[in-house]
Amino acid sequence: MSNFTWKGGGYMKSYDVIVIGAGVIGSSVAYHLAKKGLDVALIEKGGVASGTSSRCDAVALICDKKPGIDTEIGYASIQLFKQLAKEFSVDFEFASRGSLYVCETEQELDIAKGYVSQQAKDGYDMRMVDRNELQQIEPYLADDLAGGIWTEVDSSMNPYKLCYAFVEEGRKLGLEVYDYHSVQNITLDVKGRVESVVTDRGTFKTNRIVNCAGVWSPKIAEMVGVHIPIRPRKGMVLISEKTPFKVASQKVHEFGYMLSKFEDIQFKRNVSELVEKHNVAFTIEPTDANNFLVGGHRAFKGYNISSEIEVMHAIAERAIRFLPKLKEINCIRAYAGVRPWVEDHLPIVSEVEEVPGFFIASGHEGDGISMAPITGRMVTQLIAGEQTDFNIDKLNFSRYKKANAV
Repeated sequence: MSNFTWKGGGYMKSYDVIVIGAGVIGSSVAYHLAKKGLDVALIEKGGVASGTSSRCDAVALICDKKPGIDTEIGYASIQLFKQLAKEFSVDFEFASRGSLYVCETEQELDIAKGYVSQQAKDGYDMRMVDRNELQQIEPYLADDLAGGIWTEVDSSMNPYKLCYAFVEEGRKLGLEVYDYHSVQNITLDVKGRVESVVTDRGTFKTNRIVNCAGVWSPKIAEMVGVHIPIRPRKGMVLISEKTPFKVASQKVHEFGYMLSKFEDIQFKRNVSELVEKHNVAFTIEPTDANNFLVGGHRAFKGYNISSEIEVMHAIAERAIRFLPKLKEINCIRAYAGVRPWVEDHLPIVSEVEEVPGFFIASGHEGDGISMAPITGRMVTQLIAGEQTDFNIDKLNFSRYKKANAV
């Protein structure tokens, strides 16, 4: 149980670790810390899953990652998801449907072959499919597409239920949740170490904090004099009406989605000015409710999450190009969220050397769901002084200090 102390007439509760942010990363971190036997508080300015985690398409993919550490973590997380789906009392609707990357042109197909070759060499089950097999897998796809990539391990789930599953299982292990508590300040002791978290509803004592606030992580880090180079990157999704038939049976997206995600890949798609202007790339995900989530879109618009009509038109245009059947289906609403973007597209998972006790688990951009279980476990290993599942030197916050020194 946590300790209670009185300080300056104010009530203070003490914890081994305080996790800030109850999205998918924060809820996973909190669960794994509680499972380790630590006394943990999870603090959230809104409700559980009220930020980016409630505004995504909730897939765990390896097909959209570059070869290396992010693919490794993504694959291991999917394996852990399978285990957690059996253990957790809350059904978070985990399903291994697989995913299909579709290539519009022969040029894209050639790039895809090189990508699949590298991932296959590293032991991941991906394979190329030609245009005929493409039609067999997804009959409603346009018949002039060059081919694609099939990845069997890719999975989907319900993002709300996933966050609540982590939280509820954590509560069974002693996790205490303080939703609707806005962090106002973080105090340090005379040696510069973490001392307490001050919220608008009380102060909590701790010597270890994990900043899992996603796009708001920089605001939390500023409280201890740390600059995190995370920017909010907006994404928008359309929701279709329920349909009596399956337009797509699994996650389907264009290979151009990866090409639009990574700025260092030099490739120019042949798309309309509207699609190019809004950096739109086709993706569709079926839901258990028999409708579809259709995207996708990446743009730097600050923290603005309003739906934009012009972007909706661009998403619809691109979706119909790949799935002409969508012309017959109504869009019932749209929503947008912001992803925590970092320039090298790798999350930050480490302690900040300059502020002992201040840890960061953020910057996953669109891979929060994909990497959540292993991120939670590795943060716990860091705090416990254990070896992490993977060598995460590339994810250390110190990489920004090294880059600035060059």
